[in-house]
Amino acid sequence: MIHSLARVADLWISRHAALDRSALAAVSGLAPAVVVTGASRGIGLALAQRFAARGPAVVLIARGEASLGAAAKALSDATGVRTVPLALDITSADAPHLIEAALREAGLYADVLVNNAGVGLAGPFAEQAIADIERLLALNITAATRLMHHMLPPMLARGRGGVLNVGSLGGLVPGPHQAVYYASKAYLISLTEAVAYEARGRGVRIAAVAPGPVDTAFHRAMQAERALYRSLVPAMSAEAVARSAYRGFLLGRTVIVPGVLPSLAQLAVKVLPHAVSVPLVGALLAVEKRAPERDAL
Repeated sequence: MIHSLARVADLWISRHAALDRSALAAVSGLAPAVVVTGASRGIGLALAQRFAARGPAVVLIARGEASLGAAAKALSDATGVRTVPLALDITSADAPHLIEAALREAGLYADVLVNNAGVGLAGPFAEQAIADIERLLALNITAATRLMHHMLPPMLARGRGGVLNVGSLGGLVPGPHQAVYYASKAYLISLTEAVAYEARGRGVRIAAVAPGPVDTAFHRAMQAERALYRSLVPAMSAEAVARSAYRGFLLGRTVIVPGVLPSLAQLAVKVLPHAVSVPLVGALLAVEKRAPERDAL
């Protein structure tokens, strides 16, 4: 059913597409692939599984070579689809060219880009190390933008393809105690919506998925497990987020919010003034500081 609807969506998405013969010739003899960053676990791996189920080759990118190789083998064994692991730090300036070279060596080209790699950062902005802030900006903003900017023009020239950016529900409202992370996701969603408008009708799907809390190691890694939202807001599984994101992407939606409660929260932050929503979000994100333990007498 979903693929039948996707074919109808194709007609609308491609209504103004003008194919560039030289762009098509440039990928002659190459097979289309879905390129997924941050793909060794969590939402990235779940999205790779969703795309692989449809048949194209999948290129998994992450820094950890061992975990990446294991994920690629498991995905290939489960789906029978060609899976190519690529251990790479996408924050390097030459990452887009290294990815393109690896694709060509494998006889592939980027048909869909899934910008999933990202990092979180919790705590008061003034108390955070500038190195941690810059690392977040380099990964969540600069690397994602650089890859999208590199891969989108050939897609538009071919009149097909897509970019799926993994944002966050937090990108829809300022987030005290996770200020830089929320701001980075706001940037990514804004960029997605603007570029999707610019490219409308030219055959390329451009979307952002904005999930709420997800049941992965992400919150623990950013030391936010003791924040109030972790006990009050139910977390979705990475597989459920990927299923919703994939469906919305095929149907040509631009901003995809998986789940009923996150969808209601999306409506709430649109209606509520920041004078209400920002203190509310700040209360949910604040991490209670534990009193220092006293030595036993």
